[in-house]
Amino acid sequence: MYDVEKIRADFPILNQKINGKRNTFLDTAASAQKPQSVIDTMIDMYTKTYANVHRGSYYLSEMATEAYENARNIVKNFINAKSEKEIVFTRSATEGMNLVAASWGMNNLGKGDEVLLSEAEHHGNLVPWQNTCEKTGAVLRFFKVNDDGSFDIENFYKLLNPKVKMVAVTGMSNILGTVFPIKEIANAAHLAGALCMVDACQSIVHTKTDVQDIGCDFMAFSGHKLYGPSGIGGLYGRYELLSQMPPYQFGGDMIENVTYEKTTFTTPPARFEAGTPAIVQAVGFGAALQYLQALGMENVKAHEEELIEYTNKRLSEIPELKIVGTAPDKGGVFSFALGNIHPQDVAFIMDKEGVSIRTGHHCAQPIVNRMGYSSLARASLGLYTNFEDIDCFVNALKKARTFFDR
Repeated sequence: MYDVEKIRADFPILNQKINGKRNTFLDTAASAQKPQSVIDTMIDMYTKTYANVHRGSYYLSEMATEAYENARNIVKNFINAKSEKEIVFTRSATEGMNLVAASWGMNNLGKGDEVLLSEAEHHGNLVPWQNTCEKTGAVLRFFKVNDDGSFDIENFYKLLNPKVKMVAVTGMSNILGTVFPIKEIANAAHLAGALCMVDACQSIVHTKTDVQDIGCDFMAFSGHKLYGPSGIGGLYGRYELLSQMPPYQFGGDMIENVTYEKTTFTTPPARFEAGTPAIVQAVGFGAALQYLQALGMENVKAHEEELIEYTNKRLSEIPELKIVGTAPDKGGVFSFALGNIHPQDVAFIMDKEGVSIRTGHHCAQPIVNRMGYSSLARASLGLYTNFEDIDCFVNALKKARTFFDR
């Protein structure tokens, strides 16, 4: 049974007061809070088994290397990759997407080729491809989303043509909450002769993810959104593709042989992990995924679906509030405008009530502008969010409306 109150007790930060009020944290889409088990795992490593990995022929290094590579295996199992060699540890999901755009894109795209994205992409997926297309002469195209934020399947298939070499799409929009049919998109891309990369930063947090079932070629995700530490992310890539890609960065631990005249490089994933990696962060990432596996992603999803229904019901009590992104079966992200009140002013009042929300364009400026806004407020749900959080959120919104109506 999913016991949200017991789960909340695992997150020590939720116990503290914010401005003397209950800590109502509704910014999990930006970065999730950490359970005690993740914190303890990282402290334990720093105090008992820390050393550099892969390089030391002594006990601490061997223990650290074992823990680091075990974390890679945990990630592999979490997304059901074929091999741990298909898991590259990166600094963030953004670095993973940059890696693919630079290493694969710069060496496989040319004039006349096309890269297809959705209108709803985060800057972390949009800007790297924009840069690669500018340098290679490839053309960057965007398939539309409907006014409610839903996937425009007709426009997608219209733009998917033999010139497209890569389809790069979010699994779930961080603005709209739209869940994109990534399995269908990946299959369609392959039938058209293209590859498919998924930005899974939002989607992987809310539902079970199986890269073999999805059929994507690359998938990027971040540790800090999966209740793990910041400074660590994961990139899944089919090994046959990774093995053909040149290094993204250069330095120690990714070489095969170095002379003054020439360097040869080792095999993936080490080829893409130059220098000392985020050792403790990777181990903490593994601990976070084990925490999620113990809860069961199907249980997390069911809990959040109940919360989404309840949130929609409560927000309907505020006639001046406009939710941006109302596609069917959307995820737990609620971007909104409250009448003519500036989102930053809304957030200021919310903070005084102990409610944490986000404002701005959320690193997805084009889709915010496409929906008719320059800035939005956003509340996002997590596995520790409960009905009381939603009630506090709605009550604070009502106070903000009353305050600015005076």
